[in-house]
Amino acid sequence: MNGNEVEIRMKKEEVLRRVTEGGLVAVVRAASGEEAKRITDACIAGGVVGIEITFTVPGAHHVVEELAKVYGNGEVVLGVGSVLDPETARIAILSGAQYVVTQSLNAETVRLCNRYRVPVMPGVSTLKDVVSALELGADIIKIFPGELFGPKIIKAFHGPVPQAQLMPTGGVSVENVGEWIRAGAVAVGAGGSLTGGAKTGDYEAITATAKKFLAAIREARG
Repeated sequence: MNGNEVEIRMKKEEVLRRVTEGGLVAVVRAASGEEAKRITDACIAGGVVGIEITFTVPGAHHVVEELAKVYGNGEVVLGVGSVLDPETARIAILSGAQYVVTQSLNAETVRLCNRYRVPVMPGVSTLKDVVSALELGADIIKIFPGELFGPKIIKAFHGPVPQAQLMPTGGVSVENVGEWIRAGAVAVGAGGSLTGGAKTGDYEAITATAKKFLAAIREARG
């Protein structure tokens, strides 16, 4: 076990606090590691604290390693997404990831993250999986894909399981993020609606959109 792992484990509660207080996780998908880093920089410039480097990015673990060196002072919390199995989660943790987000509920991935006290956010779309995720010890439960349900799903799930900390990803925009927050989401994940400027090389647009997202979240929280 390296020193980086120890640091991550000791800060689990702090990572979760910063993700929920920030309210916005930037879901970074890119065609190259360099593009992913530029998107990340633009999001951080806009005030985003939670960064999720998806494992669809080529060489994602190397991107995490490089970003961890730059932002390892606690300025941001750096996580990974699109994690399908425990092997990938372990690689991410060793590379410096401070939390792990999955596309679906994989029990072994959740157990591995808990073993190393790394926050884990499994993706679910049914009440059954919400309950299963809670039983496995998931920290935050990702509602995915959010656009299939809309904000009403948060209240629907909170009826029988009010203790679940839910974070929608997919279909969250500047225009509707306030609805998700008011419905009870502890945070939201935003991908293309936040980072779309990268397609035309307009990284300043990403920074501007990040600021709008955060302003809308603050307003919704009152």
